[in-house]
Amino acid sequence: MDTAQDLDALALATAERLARRHVGVAVAVVAGGQVAYAAAGTTGRADGGKPSAETLFEIGSVTKTFTALCLARMAVAGTVELDEPLARLLPEGTAVPSRGGQEITLRHLSTHTSGLPRLPKGMMLRALLRPRTPDPYAGCTADVLLSGLARTRLGSTPGRRVRYSNLGAGLLGLALARRAGTTYDQLVTTQVCAPLGMSATGVAGDASRPGRLAQGHDSRRRPTPPWNLADLAGAGGLRSSAIDLVSYVRVQLDCGRPELAEAVRLTRQVEHRDNRFSWMHLGWRAHRLHPRQGGHLQIWHNGETGGFASFVGFDPETGTAAIVLSNTRHPVDAPAFDLLRTLQDQATSHDARRGAV
Repeated sequence: MDTAQDLDALALATAERLARRHVGVAVAVVAGGQVAYAAAGTTGRADGGKPSAETLFEIGSVTKTFTALCLARMAVAGTVELDEPLARLLPEGTAVPSRGGQEITLRHLSTHTSGLPRLPKGMMLRALLRPRTPDPYAGCTADVLLSGLARTRLGSTPGRRVRYSNLGAGLLGLALARRAGTTYDQLVTTQVCAPLGMSATGVAGDASRPGRLAQGHDSRRRPTPPWNLADLAGAGGLRSSAIDLVSYVRVQLDCGRPELAEAVRLTRQVEHRDNRFSWMHLGWRAHRLHPRQGGHLQIWHNGETGGFASFVGFDPETGTAAIVLSNTRHPVDAPAFDLLRTLQDQATSHDARRGAV
């Protein structure tokens, strides 16, 4: 990106594109060490204000990357081991399913290779019977989750194949918090947010920051209540802001924070191939574009709750990142990927010009 003005214009164009379908949007981009923020639409609150870089959004499954970084930090510290069985971190006597003689490990949970189903036991039936439940995960207490786990059958042998699982990620967050002797919210604060100065990010949302949480909306732009994921919070319970997530992706890009560098590298070192085009790291999805599309590496995760959608993606090779937050339940992935690829293409073009004789 040649100038800060170019970066501002690109972020604004994406925000305005999304605002045609979303109630409110906040966008952040990182390139060449520069950052730009843009917003469009409204927060959906009674004051009718415009979102900003400080507005809080539910980030849904982007939370899973925070849970994975907590795992990596605890592994680096020796508090847990990546290949430690899940059962060791749960209350004594908890029945954990296995298959093919293979136990579920923490690595399996973070790479979605545990064989666990997408949802906790009984949730799919409840979703079918009550498709418009305003807060579907609110009843996912530890007792409910562990009781259901004992009656769950694995769809594949742990470690064999990727099978995306909210249940698995939620259990990982629960297990890590138990090992640390704290709550999931406090675990994320201690392991990730406090070292990075991310004071706005957490499970609590608007409780301690009145007026900053955007009002969520369904796909028809109707207001929806916030989601409470109870003890499944590690799968998607965090709220965050664009400004906080910039701090988060910057450490992903350069690993420059000593207290986090080794853990960030560990999340990236772990790979499980989903297919020949894409793979899983600890918490993050990744793929490389076809050479005709630039051949860029894209590491990313998206998220969706009852009234929000989110995307965080980055490329450590070009030093670029794109963050998109919306207070409407409608995917933001296509414009977000377009934004990230444009940043990558321009960074590559800029490097080529600098190297030209």
